[in-house]
Amino acid sequence: MKLKTIKTTAICMSLLAAVSCTDNFEEINTNPNGITTKLLEQDFNHIKGLFGPMLNNILVLTPEWKYQVQQGLQADIWSGYMATGTAFRGGTNNTTYDLVDGWNGFAWGAAYGDVMSNAYEIEQKAKGKYDQFYAISLIVKVEGMHRVTDTYGPIVYSKFGTTDPVIEYDSQEDVYQLMFDELDIAVAELTKRVDAEEASTFVTTDITAYKGDYKKWIKFANSLRLRLAMRIVKKVPALAKSEAEKAIAQKFGVMTSNDDIFKIVSPVYTNPIATISGAWGDVRMSADMESIMGGYNDPRLAIFFNPSVQFPGEFKGVRTGIEIAAKADHVDFSAIGPIVNSKEMVLMNTAEVYFLRAEGALRGWNMGGTAQDFYESGISSSFSQLAVSGSATYIADNVKTAKAYVDPNFTVNNAAAVNNVTVAWDAAAGNEVKLQKIITQKWIANFPEGQEAWSDYRRTGYPKLFPVLKNTSGGKIDSNLGVRRINFVQSEKDGNPGGVATGVAKLGGLDTGGTRLWWDTTDANF
Repeated sequence: MKLKTIKTTAICMSLLAAVSCTDNFEEINTNPNGITTKLLEQDFNHIKGLFGPMLNNILVLTPEWKYQVQQGLQADIWSGYMATGTAFRGGTNNTTYDLVDGWNGFAWGAAYGDVMSNAYEIEQKAKGKYDQFYAISLIVKVEGMHRVTDTYGPIVYSKFGTTDPVIEYDSQEDVYQLMFDELDIAVAELTKRVDAEEASTFVTTDITAYKGDYKKWIKFANSLRLRLAMRIVKKVPALAKSEAEKAIAQKFGVMTSNDDIFKIVSPVYTNPIATISGAWGDVRMSADMESIMGGYNDPRLAIFFNPSVQFPGEFKGVRTGIEIAAKADHVDFSAIGPIVNSKEMVLMNTAEVYFLRAEGALRGWNMGGTAQDFYESGISSSFSQLAVSGSATYIADNVKTAKAYVDPNFTVNNAAAVNNVTVAWDAAAGNEVKLQKIITQKWIANFPEGQEAWSDYRRTGYPKLFPVLKNTSGGKIDSNLGVRRINFVQSEKDGNPGGVATGVAKLGGLDTGGTRLWWDTTDANF
């Protein structure tokens, strides 16, 4: 996408979001066609129609530019997955730590305009009456909104839908507890219906690969609980352990097969990254991916990326946070590959769950197996998901490590390798090395879903990534630590300034990209 287009769409976004997140949600969701309530309630249509906007906007599928500013120029970059050779805003932007408020409000706008507002309406229509729909809406809500709190910190959650003059923000600690409580409700309700052998009423509405299967939704909810539990391990380790073990102990457990992968399946839209990288040429393989996956000679590399046009047969990445003279300088490096050329958007895969269990076992939690077994199962699951052979050889490799990065066009961007661990499990290694191995392989397996990778990087410091060379944050963001969060959005500052003030107070620091979130602590990993 050209800079002019992003500027234009940012202006349009600011106009659309000129009200706070809690304004006009009833008007937005009012049926404009005058269909009667009686007609809508036939076959639960008055509820079913609300799920599509929720699911399609956890990550925005269309238009592609909206995904680009919702996540593409945020987490996908800061996670070390992708980089851009496009000099947006004259070369000073999110990639150089000069956070662009006109871009960064889109993650908030999509979440509240499509996920939170529809979850609220489903609650009003279904809770206590059609609780199977309410249960699934809670799972989708948690999946969508944990991404928002992990981006901004304190958010509007428990007070959403109120008409108070000041809509107070919840602390991130409170949001996480509320999400655990909501997963409790959802899992209990759906389990009751599975036990009763009740036929699903969600089949025709479910645009995920689950197709209304309540048992699969329960396994996803448990897996999501495990993800959230691990996020808070350094702040409230006892709660993290109990929630993680609860997820494993629940009768249907967590995701264990690639048939359990949580993904949106669209007959119409492809992954927006395919357009952003392909037709627009705005993202390329990162230098971190080239260093780590290239050093391992990882067979998945050809699924994730295309060989360079400029250097045929090679995979060449771009370093983030560099001086960009012209887009042409790196546009012929490796584009994003076949993994995004499908009608699916993976939001959580089974490999991630195995790596979560590996970390839990490493911490002494009851995960139902050993850290090594889960670690190796995570790698095998990723290879299987991508239909790539050679996992056994890869798992056993105790020699290869990340390689140095070389920019063949600009040597100033070169860097020695920083993430120096091998793939093979080492029982004699300390917990820190074992954790680095787990998170590095989890990072690879989760590609291209940058939000979770960015959160893991902030939580653990792994995988180790190259620091930016050009930092235009004005001292707000450390070049070595990277972006820790996004500023509160302008629409909220205009429409709910008192609420934003409560958010800043609960943030515990300045409203900048350098302030750590509640769970993002400087405490040691162990």
